Amino acid sequence: MTSTAPNINRWRAFALLAASFFMTIIDLTIVNVSLPTIGRDLHFTPTSLQWVVTAYALTFGGFLLLGGRAADLLGRRRILMAGLSLFTAASLGAALSAGEGSLIAARAVQGLGAAMMVPAALSIVMNMFAEGAERNKALGIWGGLGAAGATVGVIAGGFLTRYAGWQYIFYLNVPIGAVALALAPRLVPDSRLATARRRFDALGATTGTGGLVLLVDAISQAPQYGWSATRTIALLAASAALLVAFLVIEARAKDPVLPLSIFRLRTLAGANVAGLLLGGSFFAFIFVGTLYMQQVLHYSALETGFAWLAASLTSVALAGISQALVTCGGAKLVMAIGMALIGAGVLWATQVPVHGRFLANLAGPFVVAGAGTAFAFIPISIAALAGVSEHQAGLASGLLNTSQQLGGAIGIAIASSLAASHTQALAHAGTAAPAALTGGFQQALWVLGAIALLAVPAIFALVRRDELSDAVAKTTIREPQPALAGAN
Repeated sequence: MTSTAPNINRWRAFALLAASFFMTIIDLTIVNVSLPTIGRDLHFTPTSLQWVVTAYALTFGGFLLLGGRAADLLGRRRILMAGLSLFTAASLGAALSAGEGSLIAARAVQGLGAAMMVPAALSIVMNMFAEGAERNKALGIWGGLGAAGATVGVIAGGFLTRYAGWQYIFYLNVPIGAVALALAPRLVPDSRLATARRRFDALGATTGTGGLVLLVDAISQAPQYGWSATRTIALLAASAALLVAFLVIEARAKDPVLPLSIFRLRTLAGANVAGLLLGGSFFAFIFVGTLYMQQVLHYSALETGFAWLAASLTSVALAGISQALVTCGGAKLVMAIGMALIGAGVLWATQVPVHGRFLANLAGPFVVAGAGTAFAFIPISIAALAGVSEHQAGLASGLLNTSQQLGGAIGIAIASSLAASHTQALAHAGTAAPAALTGGFQQALWVLGAIALLAVPAIFALVRRDELSDAVAKTTIREPQPALAGAN
């Protein structure tokens, strides 16, 4: 169901939805530079501090598919507002936390709220704009926000921690969420299908979500417990069993939470592979780069945040060019170029020295990787929704975000494990601590760069030009007729 509201009203609704999405992306990284301060203030143990990040990633990545399906069946605006309510309340709870247990619980609820908000918001956007110039413009902005959000989160976290206190990284969400909740009923159309059957695949939802949560948990905690530890192996085995059961159930269910037929769209499948590898490379790059700056170069939280501004500003500056190139019909090539640039930037960063300087050693890699995010996020967002029917819009958007968040969790876990093990080996061989840390980070960056480059052959193998060309053809028809936009 596409909106019949005037064009200006649709863009007002889009602004509200985009602001809600941006909050959830920022919260993926905003706590990174604040962790040492939070740990001291709330007396976290070293092993429990990582749960401030992991609890959010677990529920966000694990419940995205379920959130997308619920939006399709129960009403997208309803699920959006429920997610906004959870996210805003949990943000307030996190800001008021007086101990590690309450903060970790609040972060988990934040992730659940985000998992409801993001697929509902993106599917509403898809249904407000028909395929063509307007949808590409909207998804271009959406992808640009996704590309910039991770680095903006680091900057905002450093600034607020330095000048206001770590609590304000959570307080920031409260007024934004309250305004969004007040405006949503007036601005956002309810795009639920009147003909949709509300039969819910409870068994599929349980096995799929449970398998994803266990997978993220196992990989996130493997650096702490070890990849060969009984806990890690047991969780991975349980996750595999649940996910296999999920696939069997979905193949037989009348109304599955994840209709496997959606993967017949090869472009959608390719976009999700690219999204997985993007999350596994760039989100983990932010994690490793932040640790290098703070632990080796001894940057403050604020200095670390401003260093990432090079990547963020580059991404924002190039977002319009990326969107224009995609509209001209080059989504597949733009996507591949974007992932290649991310890989090149990360591999360049493997040369960082112990006594590095920002302009000499970090600015170049950050700018190249930032450019890559502009050229990758936008076409991936468009390709993941091209050709998807209206009743599967929430599913497709949830699937893409699941791929990116799971990719980020996997990439960070791999990077942490590699960096820690290589640093330890160098330290045992007598290498000084700063050099050992730098060597560990370099080892992790080599692998993250390779992960990004793996996306290039996957894109050329899976993404089909004909599935993207329909949107480009509609663009050339719609652009000379702006007066018809409101009738979409």
